[in-house]
Amino acid sequence: MKVRDIGEFALIRVIQGMVEKESSAEEAPFPLVLGIGDDAAAWQSREATELATTDTLVEDVHFRHDFTSWDDLGWKAVAVNLSDIAAMGGVPLYALVTLGLRPETEVEEVRGLYRGMLSACRGYGCRIAGGDLVRSPVTFITVAMTGIASGHLLTRRDAQPGDVVAATGHLGCAAGGLRALLQGQSPEGESAKHLHKAHVRPSPRLAEGQVLVQQGVRAAMDISDGLIDDLSRMCVASGVGAVVYADQVPVDAFLRESFPQDCLSLALDGGEDYELLFAASKEVVSRVVARLAIPVSVLGTIVADHPGEVRVVDGYGAELHIDQRGWDHFR
Repeated sequence: MKVRDIGEFALIRVIQGMVEKESSAEEAPFPLVLGIGDDAAAWQSREATELATTDTLVEDVHFRHDFTSWDDLGWKAVAVNLSDIAAMGGVPLYALVTLGLRPETEVEEVRGLYRGMLSACRGYGCRIAGGDLVRSPVTFITVAMTGIASGHLLTRRDAQPGDVVAATGHLGCAAGGLRALLQGQSPEGESAKHLHKAHVRPSPRLAEGQVLVQQGVRAAMDISDGLIDDLSRMCVASGVGAVVYADQVPVDAFLRESFPQDCLSLALDGGEDYELLFAASKEVVSRVVARLAIPVSVLGTIVADHPGEVRVVDGYGAELHIDQRGWDHFR
C-alpha cells in the first residue's frame, strides 16, 4: 500500500501508534502530556507545561516563488508555528530554522526571508535560537518552535455533546487569495489586496488563545486544513460528532465579492485561515465573545452521535453536500 492510498492523516495515525507503543515502555525525565495528534506536543517540567511544534513549507507544494516574496515566505513560516502554539493556549519562546536552498539562491533573498521571520518574531514575542542550512533542489523552510503554557492546555479531545462550535475571525480569505493568484489575478483593488494578505501574511491568534484559556474553554485547534476537516479531527479526538450551520459560517465580505459562487465552499474547506476553532458551553463562549476585540461566530453544535462526522445544514435543516475537501498532502 502506498502513502497516496491512505492519505496524510491515516499515515499520521500509523506513525502515532508506533511511537506511542515505544514511548509507553520508556521512563522520561519530564512526562509527556500530549504527543502526536494535536497542534503541538506538550510535556510537564518542574515549572510549567512545555510546548513544541514544527511545520515545513516546500516550494511548489506550499508556495511558489513567482507570487510569494521571500519576506512573505519568512513571515508565514513563523506564523504557522505561532498558530499551533496559540491553539494550545500557549506563549511562544524559541524557534529553530532549517533552510533547504538551491546553490544559486541570492544572499539578498535569504536576507529577505529572515526579515520576514524576524518581523513575525518581534510581533509575537519569540526569538530565533539557531537552525541548519542544507543544499536542496527546491526551496524549503522548516521551523521548530517551543512555547510554554501556564494554565490548562487547549486540546482537540475535550469537546462535549451540547457544546457550541465557534471560530474567531472570518474564513476562506486565504484560500480565496491563493485561488486569485493561481488564476493569474493581480492583487490590485481593496478586495484582492485583502485576500492576498490573508494568504501570505496570516495572523496567529496568540492573545485570543490566552483569552480562551482564561474563560474556561478546553477544546480548541487552529484552522489550517479547512473548517470541516479540522472540526472532524476535533470530533474524532473527542469521540463526538458536529453539525455546522451554513448560514452562520463567517464568510468574509471581500471573499463574497470576489467569489460569489464559491465563497461558502472556500470558507468551509479552503484552509490556511489560522483562526481558532473551539467548542464550549454557550455561557463560556459568551464570555469569550465579550472579551475579544475580533469577531467570534457561533457556527455549529457538538452532538453525541456519529463520532468524527461533521454535517453541514442550511437554514431549513437540510444537509448540504460539499464536494471539495480540506488539504491532505497525499491526495
